[in-house]
Amino acid sequence: MTRLNLKSLPGRFAVCKLAPDAGIPSGLDEGALYSVTRTENELSIVCRDAQDLPGKFERGWCCLEVEGPLEFTLVGVLASLTQPLAEAGASIFALSTFDTDYLLVKETQFESALAALQAAGHRIS
Repeated sequence: MTRLNLKSLPGRFAVCKLAPDAGIPSGLDEGALYSVTRTENELSIVCRDAQDLPGKFERGWCCLEVEGPLEFTLVGVLASLTQPLAEAGASIFALSTFDTDYLLVKETQFESALAALQAAGHRIS
Protein backbone atom coordinates (compact mmCIF):
# COMPACT_ATOMS: atom_id res chain seq x y z
CA MET A 1 0.00 0.00 0.00
CA THR A 2 1.22 3.52 -0.80
CA ARG A 3 2.51 5.53 2.20
CA LEU A 4 1.88 9.23 1.86
CA ASN A 5 2.72 12.54 3.49
CA LEU A 6 -0.38 14.55 4.33
CA LYS A 7 -0.82 18.10 5.52
CA SER A 8 -3.78 19.32 7.55
CA LEU A 9 -5.05 22.60 6.10
CA PRO A 10 -6.12 25.31 8.55
CA GLY A 11 -9.75 26.28 8.97
CA ARG A 12 -12.98 24.51 8.24
CA PHE A 13 -14.60 23.88 4.87
CA ALA A 14 -18.08 23.43 3.41
CA VAL A 15 -19.54 21.69 0.37
CA CYS A 16 -22.27 23.65 -1.37
CA LYS A 17 -24.76 22.49 -3.98
CA LEU A 18 -26.33 24.99 -6.36
CA ALA A 19 -28.62 24.58 -9.35
CA PRO A 20 -26.88 23.23 -12.46
CA ASP A 21 -27.44 26.51 -14.32
CA ALA A 22 -26.31 28.76 -11.45
CA GLY A 23 -23.48 31.16 -12.04
CA ILE A 24 -20.22 30.74 -10.18
CA PRO A 25 -20.54 33.02 -7.16
CA SER A 26 -18.12 35.89 -6.77
CA GLY A 27 -16.30 36.43 -3.52
CA LEU A 28 -14.83 32.97 -3.04
CA ASP A 29 -11.83 33.18 -0.70
CA GLU A 30 -9.08 33.19 -3.31
CA GLY A 31 -6.39 32.80 -0.64
CA ALA A 32 -7.77 29.42 0.39
CA LEU A 33 -8.60 26.10 -1.19
CA TYR A 34 -11.81 26.15 -3.17
CA SER A 35 -13.09 23.96 -5.97
CA VAL A 36 -15.89 24.44 -8.47
CA THR A 37 -17.38 21.47 -10.34
CA ARG A 38 -20.30 21.63 -12.71
CA THR A 39 -22.27 18.68 -14.05
CA GLU A 40 -25.59 18.53 -15.88
CA ASN A 41 -27.23 17.97 -12.47
CA GLU A 42 -25.54 20.47 -10.16
CA LEU A 43 -22.89 23.06 -9.45
CA SER A 44 -20.80 21.96 -6.45
CA ILE A 45 -18.45 24.26 -4.61
CA VAL A 46 -15.97 23.38 -1.89
CA CYS A 47 -14.96 26.50 0.02
CA ARG A 48 -14.21 27.96 3.43
CA ASP A 49 -16.97 27.18 5.92
CA ALA A 50 -17.41 30.90 6.60
CA GLN A 51 -18.29 31.71 2.96
CA ASP A 52 -21.85 32.93 2.57
CA LEU A 53 -23.11 31.34 -0.64
CA PRO A 54 -26.64 30.47 -1.75
CA GLY A 55 -27.72 26.87 -1.98
CA LYS A 56 -27.61 23.74 0.12
CA PHE A 57 -24.59 23.42 2.44
CA GLU A 58 -22.83 20.62 4.26
CA ARG A 59 -20.58 22.42 6.74
CA GLY A 60 -17.94 21.36 9.25
CA TRP A 61 -15.27 19.62 7.14
CA CYS A 62 -11.53 19.49 7.88
CA CYS A 63 -9.15 19.10 4.94
CA LEU A 64 -6.07 16.97 4.37
CA GLU A 65 -3.80 17.65 1.42
CA VAL A 66 -1.64 14.87 -0.01
CA GLU A 67 1.78 16.44 -0.38
CA GLY A 68 2.63 16.42 -4.05
CA PRO A 69 3.02 16.75 -6.85
CA LEU A 70 1.87 13.22 -7.53
CA GLU A 71 2.76 11.45 -10.76
CA PHE A 72 -0.19 10.33 -12.86
CA THR A 73 1.38 6.86 -12.98
CA LEU A 74 0.90 6.36 -9.23
CA VAL A 75 -1.69 3.71 -8.49
CA GLY A 76 -3.77 3.34 -5.33
CA VAL A 77 -3.28 6.79 -3.83
CA LEU A 78 -6.91 7.37 -2.88
CA ALA A 79 -7.43 3.70 -2.01
CA SER A 80 -4.55 3.82 0.47
CA LEU A 81 -6.32 6.72 2.19
CA THR A 82 -9.96 5.76 1.89
CA GLN A 83 -9.60 2.16 3.05
CA PRO A 84 -8.36 2.97 6.58
CA LEU A 85 -10.87 5.82 6.80
CA ALA A 86 -13.74 3.51 5.80
CA GLU A 87 -12.58 0.96 8.38
CA ALA A 88 -12.61 3.77 10.99
CA GLY A 89 -16.14 4.78 9.94
CA ALA A 90 -15.09 8.22 8.68
CA SER A 91 -17.09 9.90 5.93
CA ILE A 92 -15.03 11.66 3.29
CA PHE A 93 -15.38 14.03 0.37
CA ALA A 94 -12.46 13.68 -2.06
CA LEU A 95 -11.27 16.04 -4.74
CA SER A 96 -8.26 16.14 -6.98
CA THR A 97 -6.19 18.70 -8.83
CA PHE A 98 -3.52 18.24 -11.46
CA ASP A 99 -0.80 17.91 -8.79
CA THR A 100 -2.45 16.23 -5.82
CA ASP A 101 -5.50 14.97 -3.93
CA TYR A 102 -7.48 16.40 -1.04
CA LEU A 103 -9.69 14.63 1.48
CA LEU A 104 -12.34 16.39 3.49
CA VAL A 105 -13.33 14.64 6.70
CA LYS A 106 -16.11 15.74 9.02
CA GLU A 107 -14.76 17.70 11.98
CA THR A 108 -16.47 15.30 14.41
CA GLN A 109 -14.52 12.38 12.90
CA PHE A 110 -11.22 14.17 12.25
CA GLU A 111 -9.19 12.94 15.24
CA SER A 112 -10.17 9.30 14.68
CA ALA A 113 -9.47 9.73 10.95
CA LEU A 114 -5.96 11.06 11.67
CA ALA A 115 -5.31 8.12 13.99
CA ALA A 116 -6.50 5.64 11.35
CA LEU A 117 -4.30 7.19 8.66
CA GLN A 118 -1.26 7.20 10.93
CA ALA A 119 -1.91 3.58 11.90
CA ALA A 120 -1.92 2.79 8.16
CA GLY A 121 1.58 4.28 7.87
CA HIS A 122 0.77 7.74 6.51
CA ARG A 123 2.57 10.78 7.94
CA ILE A 124 0.57 13.88 8.87
CA SER A 125 1.88 17.38 9.54
